[in-house]
Amino acid sequence: MNVRRATIKDVAEAAGVGVATVSRVLSGGSASPETRERVLTVAAQLDYRPSALGRNLRQRRSGGIGLLVPDITDSFYGRLVDGVLACARSAGEPVVLGTTGDDAEREAEQIGMLLEQGVERVVAVPAGNGEIWEPTLRSGITTVFAHRPVGGRDDVPAVLADDRAGVRTAVDYLTGLGHRRIAYLGGPGQGQRVTAFRQSLGALLDEELIVSARGSRDSAYAAAAGLFQHRPDLTAVLAGGNLLGEAAVLAARELDLRVPRDLSLVMFDDVPWAELCAPPLTVIAQPAQDIGYRAAELVLRAGGRRPRGVLLPTELIVRGSCGPRRTS
Repeated sequence: MNVRRATIKDVAEAAGVGVATVSRVLSGGSASPETRERVLTVAAQLDYRPSALGRNLRQRRSGGIGLLVPDITDSFYGRLVDGVLACARSAGEPVVLGTTGDDAEREAEQIGMLLEQGVERVVAVPAGNGEIWEPTLRSGITTVFAHRPVGGRDDVPAVLADDRAGVRTAVDYLTGLGHRRIAYLGGPGQGQRVTAFRQSLGALLDEELIVSARGSRDSAYAAAAGLFQHRPDLTAVLAGGNLLGEAAVLAARELDLRVPRDLSLVMFDDVPWAELCAPPLTVIAQPAQDIGYRAAELVLRAGGRRPRGVLLPTELIVRGSCGPRRTS
């Protein structure tokens, strides 16, 4: 009879701690003496053997690239994954794909699984902080972040779109149309875009017009609808991603806000449906596939040295969803 091997999640549940804590303890990271003892005791009781965190780490690695993204049903991340796969295929490297749902605890679980499977390299759109990634980085696995950096981990190269330039271009475009009450509809991992938004607006900034949603359609819709209902004086919105742009379009329609007569809309990320809207959406296009391809290139070519990060350009594509500020 086959007995199922204990996983890092089993240890976490039995010890009453998070997966990230188990990974940190087993990799020699910081933890209280009580927590360390409890995790190690449970791991021994369950006969948990984390192959990639043991003494034979390098000998047991199986090769390939571990790839973590929030959601493969999102067209942006789908194109990013396609870029990674294209590069890996040309190099003859297998890819192990996992999704995190933009949840740090789920990301920690996925990281633990990648370590157990012995992958040699990781490309990730990170959801958690630097502590979550400490076990992977301590183990010596080559890691490259894509689309987002992780605060406090400047030692990890990242392939990013130029968010600051994209936001600045969009804000300049909207203010050039006379808009003064401009909102930002954001989501997980958009700290750099929010910072750029604040800097670009300067004296025109109204903090109440910066709204953040979680990484789901329901949360994005609730954030957009709440924003439009509570601040009927706003005249333009910058949506920080295609999920948020979709939510803004739906909420505006439900609330009988006409685009662009009542509300001008710019969306980060160009997706096929953006051109099918009525009117077609003005967007900040990001090179999602190139981000994935370049991240895979970096992680494959790293060798024994740390590669430099890459910043790729964005582009404002003007369509029909923005107009002059309404005067009444």
